[in-house]
This record gives sequence, structure tokens and C-alpha cells, in this order.
Amino acid sequence: MPSLPDGDPAPADGLLPPSVLAGAEDRALSLYVHVPFCSVRCGYCDFNTYTALELGPDVSQEAYHLDAEREVGFAARVLASSGLPRRPLHTVFFGGGTPTRLPAAHLTRILAVAREEFGLDDGAEITTEANPDSVTAQDLQVLADGGFTRVSFGMQSAVPQVLKTLDRTHDPRNVPRAVQWAKDAGLSVSVDLIYGTPGESLADWERSVTEAISYAPDHLSAYSLIVEEGTKMHSQMRRGVVAPIDPDDQAEKYELADDLLARAGFTWYEISNWSRAAQGRTATENRSAHNLAYWHNQDWWGIGPGAHSHVGGVRWWNRKHPMPYTTAVRAGESPAVGRETLDDDTRRFERIMLETRIADGLSIGVLDSQARQQIAPLVAEGLIDGREALGGHVVLTLTGRLLGDAVVRRLVT
Repeated sequence: MPSLPDGDPAPADGLLPPSVLAGAEDRALSLYVHVPFCSVRCGYCDFNTYTALELGPDVSQEAYHLDAEREVGFAARVLASSGLPRRPLHTVFFGGGTPTRLPAAHLTRILAVAREEFGLDDGAEITTEANPDSVTAQDLQVLADGGFTRVSFGMQSAVPQVLKTLDRTHDPRNVPRAVQWAKDAGLSVSVDLIYGTPGESLADWERSVTEAISYAPDHLSAYSLIVEEGTKMHSQMRRGVVAPIDPDDQAEKYELADDLLARAGFTWYEISNWSRAAQGRTATENRSAHNLAYWHNQDWWGIGPGAHSHVGGVRWWNRKHPMPYTTAVRAGESPAVGRETLDDDTRRFERIMLETRIADGLSIGVLDSQARQQIAPLVAEGLIDGREALGGHVVLTLTGRLLGDAVVRRLVT
């Protein structure tokens, strides 16, 4: 599990500096709610999650929603006391962990408190991640009735052996059933896949993408497997128990996924994300508005242990373990353990890094004169779209998406 970044101490009252007020009315506000509980820790996962065995009796999943609600109220008070205008929430996203380890009624209660404290934009996107084995049709109907609009299922693969290597415990046969339950409840559906697992053949990956498409989701994410130091899988690779990641294999699988998805009517809008026109909505409307808020560097408050927040160029992060997190919020204090104020160069770098990832592209006007000199060579090398460049935007080609980090490096040096 990664350590928290270095930073300045976070004040107990959570108040933000006056610099966050500049342009605040033009920035959307989102809420992220971290639910740090899982039934089993997957071997590749380095997220801030815990099993019941790891937490022991001192941390109650049953009472977690009350602490999340306390931080929601604390967030509203801090933003108001810092002088920020009241902004209804543009998006709310419950992630983890496995949010649906909590009862659906607890998730809807947290959302109700967020609505009471902040209000919601008309048409606000409200998403929860879910394990296909951790929900029932009734759960999904409770979520829909409580205001959720979207669910993102962690499918990862359709191949049992690949799921076993990833330590995923769900039954892949439950995915289409859960997707249909969500649709029946009126929820928009996203499906998440992972490619590049050791031992996964190209045919395995094609099967996974094809089966995911057959469930007719509105949105699909496909992430390359990244194995971080400290995870079980990293240790297995170091000992030679499983094969190392093969970048060429991952590139081939990405290209295959993009081709299969395009033929099925999906349009890429971010390197790892595709959407399609469905349920009376356009492909653009079925994009993840919450993730786009991150990629456009809008404001968001992260609720829960280890959650990160960003408002007006100030970033902070909460205590990782649920116990000290709970102690802080019950005392009416900020659960943040550190924060930083981003300087202009860092904010510019992050804008280039994030907006280059999306199909809407990065305005060339953001680049300095030296970086603009890289545009023509990048077009010639087939990494950015020439027609889009003439229109004033950096938009990656398919090859450019595979080499996105290299493109960014050339635009910021």
C-alpha cells in the first residue's frame, strides 16, 4: 500500500487559504466518498482498503456511514467558512474498496446528507462502484430510488483463470445478471476491465472485451495492469512465481480493445475510457462526468480514510487508517494529515498531463513557445492528430495514446 505524499501539516479546522477563491464560481464541485472495505484484498491492489480480518473489532463497517456523514457536514462548513460560494455538487462518486460492502441504505443515507449540505446540480451524476457478487436486484433498486444514477461494475475479466491470478473472487457469470438488474432499476452502467494479467492470452482478452460488449453497457473502462511495489503480485513477480508485465503485450491488447469497441459503437474519450449512445443518451452524455472533473482539474472533496481532495490549487489527503480517521471526524476536526498549495508551474504541468489524455484535447495555447515547437514533429511521428493540431488542440492518435507519457514529457520540457 503506497505511503501518503509529503506535504505541510493540515490545520485541524480545515480552513483553506484565500487563494482558493479566485475563479471558484467557474469551477464545478464534486464529492468522492471512499469506502475502504473489501472481502478479500486482490493481489495487484495497492488502494487504501482493508478486510475485516485486517481491521479487527475496533472498526465498525456498520457505523462507517455515520463518520462519512460527519465529514460531509464538516466539508460544507469548511468551504463556507473559507469564503467559497455555495455550489451544488456536479458529481458524487462512491469508490473503494467495495462501496457495496455497505448496505445500500447506508450509501443512500450518505448521499442524502450530501444533498442536504450542498444540493445537487440538475442532472448530477451519482455513481457507485460495485462488485458483481455484492449486490442484489433489490440493492440496486434502493440505490436508484435513493438518487444514484450510475453503477460501475468491476468485471476485470471473463476468464476464470485470469480472475484467479488477480485474486478476484466474483463469479464471472454474475456480471451480466448484475448489469441487467442495474438497467432494470434505471441505472446507467459502466463495466471495468483489466488487461495484461500474467498468463492472459490475446484470445482471453478478446473474450473478455467481447463478453463485456455483449452486456450492452453505456460505458466501458479498460485499464492496463500496473503492479505496484508492496503488493502480493509484486512479490510473486520478484520471486518468479508469475511472469512480469509485458508492455508489448499490453499495447497489442489495447489496440484490440479499441478496435472491438469502435466496431460496437463505443467512442474513446480518455485513454482508458469509452462510451456509447444508449438509453436515450448520446455517447458524450454517457461519459463519466466525475472522472472528467478530475481530468479538467475541477474542485472535489474526498471523504473517508486516505481520500484526497483538491480545491482551487490546494490539495490535501486524509489519514489512511480508519481508526485515526474516525477519531478525528468524531472530534469535529479535519481528518487531513497533510496538504500542499500547487505553484503555477505544477498546475500548468498537471493541466498538460491530464488534458492530453482526453479526446477533447489540450489547447495549444496552454503551451510555451518551446513546447509548441514539438507539435509539428509529434504530428509527423503520428502521435498527435494533425487536423486537430491545425484547429489548435493536442489530441492523441491511437499510437499516441499508447505513448501518452512520452508525448507529455516532450510538451513540458
